[in-house]
Amino acid sequence: MNGPTQVSAIGRWSAVWLYAVVAGLCLAGPFLLGLTLVAGKGVLAVGIVCTVVLVPVGLLVWVTVAAERKHNRRLDAVGVPAVAEVIGLTEWDSGDDAGAVVVLRLSGPGFRAFEATWKRSPHPALRVGLRLDAVVDPAERLYRVEL
Repeated sequence: MNGPTQVSAIGRWSAVWLYAVVAGLCLAGPFLLGLTLVAGKGVLAVGIVCTVVLVPVGLLVWVTVAAERKHNRRLDAVGVPAVAEVIGLTEWDSGDDAGAVVVLRLSGPGFRAFEATWKRSPHPALRVGLRLDAVVDPAERLYRVEL
């Protein structure tokens, strides 16, 4: 059985923005390749590299956003209200990024309480013992925390 999956709240306009970024990523390389017809062969190598790198990155972002939207729709349809209690909190710093690893105990009516780890950006309100509103889909083990 897979562990619990944290779902980020991605609204309609956030999704539109992210899909626009994906379109820009996927079209940048082919645009530069087309530009070689006007600007000459100097842009050809850049166009090829951008196409090979940015199109897969764009497709990965697309798939990730689509999955998050699907999970959000499922939580909105069948999720049950729950409480997420912070039972552990540690900071992490990878050099490029920093944040908090939050260990949660999720409990609510109709499902057995479970623990999950939530890696997120730092927030001044986070502390051990804090109780947050959450939505849980016990069948799929999806959860979304409101902070």
